[in-house]
Amino acid sequence: MQTHEVFNQANPLEGHNVADDQTLMDGLVREGAEWSVGEVSALGELAGTAEVQDWGRLANENPPILRPYDRFGHRIDDIEFHPAWHNLLSTAVANGLHGAPWSDDRAGSHVARAAKFYVWSNVEAGHTCPISATYAAIPALRDNPELAATYEPLLSNGFYESGLKAPLGKAGLLATMSMTEKQGGSDIRANTTRAIAQPDGSYRIIGHKWFTSATMADLYLALAQTDAGVTCFLVPRVLPDGTLNDVRLMRLKDKLGNRSNPSGEIEYQNAVGWRIGEEGRGVPTIIKMVNMTRLDCLIGAASGMRRGVTQAAHHATYRKAFGAYLIDQPLMRNVLSDLTVESEAASLLMMRLAGAHDRSTRGDEAESRFLRLALAIGKYWVCKRWPAHAAESLECFGGNGFIEESQMPRLFRESPLNGIWEGSGNVAALDVLRAMAKSPQSVEAFFAEVALAGPEPSIQRAVAEIQAQLTDLAGAEVLARRVIERMALVLQASLLVRFGDPAVSDAFIATRLDGDRGSVYGTLPGGVDFAAILGRITPKVG
Repeated sequence: MQTHEVFNQANPLEGHNVADDQTLMDGLVREGAEWSVGEVSALGELAGTAEVQDWGRLANENPPILRPYDRFGHRIDDIEFHPAWHNLLSTAVANGLHGAPWSDDRAGSHVARAAKFYVWSNVEAGHTCPISATYAAIPALRDNPELAATYEPLLSNGFYESGLKAPLGKAGLLATMSMTEKQGGSDIRANTTRAIAQPDGSYRIIGHKWFTSATMADLYLALAQTDAGVTCFLVPRVLPDGTLNDVRLMRLKDKLGNRSNPSGEIEYQNAVGWRIGEEGRGVPTIIKMVNMTRLDCLIGAASGMRRGVTQAAHHATYRKAFGAYLIDQPLMRNVLSDLTVESEAASLLMMRLAGAHDRSTRGDEAESRFLRLALAIGKYWVCKRWPAHAAESLECFGGNGFIEESQMPRLFRESPLNGIWEGSGNVAALDVLRAMAKSPQSVEAFFAEVALAGPEPSIQRAVAEIQAQLTDLAGAEVLARRVIERMALVLQASLLVRFGDPAVSDAFIATRLDGDRGSVYGTLPGGVDFAAILGRITPKVG
């Protein structure tokens, strides 16, 4: 006689197309990348396979190992990875998630890349850090045309090659940024790392960096002080002649999440570097990189929300309790619908910002002005919303969601990261205030975008309240988070009115703008069209 049989359990969510996402696909067409629909769908199909989903598990269960010395005692500063990490990276590079759009003249190339980044992040988030940094490095690198001409082709082609090797001898390169020091954190003007000019035009860089992500990258964009102030430098891990540069990997960080990604402490011990941009203008140079990675933080958070609620909806479709499937029970339908509304608002904003970014790279000044403010607002808000969203998605599984094998704990541990990366909440909020003070045109562009929703009463009331609060920018810092939250909500509401599903739009406005909800997910009012909302999130398997 058997002790038990397994029943009333959902199968793993495998064999579905991750890109089966109407908000994503509509956004591709609307934002000028209709030509990429097939490519995004193909990547989504691959991302949903059991094999690829397992790559994400293996990369996190077998985190990177630092190998500072070989067995004879020679310094090698190498990192050992599970093969799954290389599978993830090589697929991302082959699909152009790194620097490829910068060499692609087609309109919408950055939109297509954003959609692919969204889809592929569903599999595993850690490896997307070097992918994002490589993408973001190119605008900063172009401040030195000679360096850009040498390295940009290797940062944007479709080849991935692991291991330490002279950069010009590798098929393709990855980049990262190296800014943060223990005494300064986000205050990078407090950095103490020094750079000393050499007769040959290079610099010798000396100092310690407290947090450098993707330390396995081939190229570091590092900040160091010269007599003129903070300056940006390109520092290769291996010099052009094939010798190791004097970059020491001291230790890898033991992080809450993002465990597959080798973030670490490094020391520059007379490392060789080449200046990017003017001396003393390192902050504006590196900000070009930071802004790109901020967009990816938002995309990754939107992707994480989509993964969480999709997993929860799949579980609820096959799990019964108290005589009925969970997804048919009114309270669970409310929770899942509320999570869906949040997810769709985030995805819609992500696609709109990707479109603005694409057009701004092609000289559209109006889109540049809109992006300057909207990106800072969107990064702050969407990344802030993800942790609570991930927790609620996990709770839909009950105790099963607390077990590592469900993969929901990995998603939950990942969720706080994007709010910290590239400027935590307060840094992002202060950046919004700076943008409004320095560029009043960006404020005008923001409200012009919101106004495209037409005479929607709730949006109009919220806009009037915001504009009243913005009359005193000098005294706005203490209220910055309140104002930015409201600005994010009116922008999302406007986009939903224009482009979203009516059921999602109505629920969002009623609860996020008009306040007809509680303080947690699952408190939508009774008149919401739950069936229409859930139909947009429940995955199709097989």
